[in-house]
Amino acid sequence: MSTTKASYATSTAATITLTSLGNGSARESTAIVNTTNLYLDAQLYVACKLVAGTPSGGIDVYLYGSEDGTNYDDNATGTDAAITLRTPCNLVLIGRIQTETAGALTWKMSFKSLAASFGGVLPRKWGCVISNQTGLAFDSTGNSVTYTGIYAQTV
Repeated sequence: MSTTKASYATSTAATITLTSLGNGSARESTAIVNTTNLYLDAQLYVACKLVAGTPSGGIDVYLYGSEDGTNYDDNATGTDAAITLRTPCNLVLIGRIQTETAGALTWKMSFKSLAASFGGVLPRKWGCVISNQTGLAFDSTGNSVTYTGIYAQTV
């Protein structure tokens, strides 16, 4: 008798330039193509380092997807680029990293089950948007976004 279990791929860096991202600015990652690995789900890890000072807000993390591999949600482009978030925003807000302590600290958070955020299935292409609402700029180092794909394995 065989059993199907979750299997985790290697953690992979997403392509997104967060270096010195200013307060009130947002950046989108290059789209992650899911047509080869066919991940059923994924987890996202975000680390953002702030410059010295007293933050007054947080870091919003959104997802965007593409059903056809060409057209993306809202005004996302699928490239590592600055993005202006629209009001209302039609991207999927998956969480806010709270940054209420003073100092040049690195703020980290893991986001589980991205498929759940997309209604149960990862789209053929997807990516993230990081929006700096902290009142401070990001530092020139210490910023990263990684993801881990999850697939089914029969053992």
